[in-house]
Amino acid sequence: MKVTGFPSNPGPAAWDAILPTRARFGALEAEETSDWLVIGAGFAGLAAARRLSQLAPGDKVTVLDALRVGEGPAGRNTGFMIDLPHDLASSDYGGDVSADKSIIARNRAAIAFAQDMVDALGVPREAFQKVGKINGAASAKGTQHNAEYAAHLTQLGEPSEALDARQMQDITGSTYYNGGLFTPGTVMLQPALFVRSIAHKLRSNRVKIYEQSKVVGLERANGLWHARCERGVVKAPKVILAVNGHAQSFGHFNRRLVHVYTYGSMSKAFPTERLTGKENWGLTPADPLGSTVRRISDARGSRVIVRNRFTYEPNMTVNPAKLDRVWRTHDASFKVRFPELDGLQMEHRWGGHLCLSLNNVPAFGEIDEGLFSACCQNGLGTVQGTLGGMMAAELATGHHSDMLAQMQTLDTPKRLPPEPIATFGARVRLMWGERQAGVEL
Repeated sequence: MKVTGFPSNPGPAAWDAILPTRARFGALEAEETSDWLVIGAGFAGLAAARRLSQLAPGDKVTVLDALRVGEGPAGRNTGFMIDLPHDLASSDYGGDVSADKSIIARNRAAIAFAQDMVDALGVPREAFQKVGKINGAASAKGTQHNAEYAAHLTQLGEPSEALDARQMQDITGSTYYNGGLFTPGTVMLQPALFVRSIAHKLRSNRVKIYEQSKVVGLERANGLWHARCERGVVKAPKVILAVNGHAQSFGHFNRRLVHVYTYGSMSKAFPTERLTGKENWGLTPADPLGSTVRRISDARGSRVIVRNRFTYEPNMTVNPAKLDRVWRTHDASFKVRFPELDGLQMEHRWGGHLCLSLNNVPAFGEIDEGLFSACCQNGLGTVQGTLGGMMAAELATGHHSDMLAQMQTLDTPKRLPPEPIATFGARVRLMWGERQAGVEL
């Protein structure tokens, strides 16, 4: 099977770009045989490799990534590992109480697994910090969304804390927000540092990691899968596909995956004292299609990250003409929130590929003999990718767990409407949603 296409990655992966230069893993340049092959070295792929090393400690595991580790989608998110329901298609993130309790259990299992990797492998503290997050509201409608979400959390038995405008200013240094809702369970990541650290710590004489090794073909012959790269081949009896929406390029889940891009801008570093408030915080919008904002600080100063705008890209590529419009929106969102930082330029701008399903379920399971999928993370790659990777490893090794049993009860991704209805409907839905977000954008 020839792998068709490859998702575009507009701009640099900012989280990776601000880190010190590190040693390369090197590309695959020979023919190798392994007990296990994992395709993708993001959150899902590295979680799968880690779980395989626990469940099959004598086996050889090979991980391939098309880009450098940390430069792909794993280094392009905003760094929120969220434990609570966070359905981007919902007006207030929540859904059915019973279903949401199951989602919370799965998310927390993934966070616990990530925490174990951090502790066992010695990942730097700044890569993984359980400090919670805020839903920020800048409008009456946003405040109402937060109130509804807080009531839903109460039904779920989950704690939250309402914040007024003054408290929001004390935290963010901005007068833009009229309220917020704090929830304590979110982990804030430096996502590129996290995946780079995990990859370096996992590598051993049994776990090989190759980057810049794009898989261009995947076929099964004589009981082995053959993954062809540009300069080498890996043969393995079992493969875990951890490539999110790129699974479609491998010929799987056709017409069942929704490909959306979202975009981020990161400011240049500025003196920490130039902006009041706390030096590190993360804020998601009360309206799911509003602006996510983070402030990060270290010895070199502070930076602000703004993420907003969603575009539907069924071909997994972005027209460059769209980017200028997106960057103007980012600049406007940044300026209205932080007028005291007037003149501060953005240093990095990027886009990242999200994969969703219409029924908000993953593309998970054994999809061919010896081929397992840990794909379609529904906009929550950090937590759902981690969960998918660890559960795919359990499924592939025949290991039973209650969490795997729960994963196996989930529906498969729902089929999309025919074209051009799917594209028209998705783009209208996103444009309408962003318009409805109003000042939350």
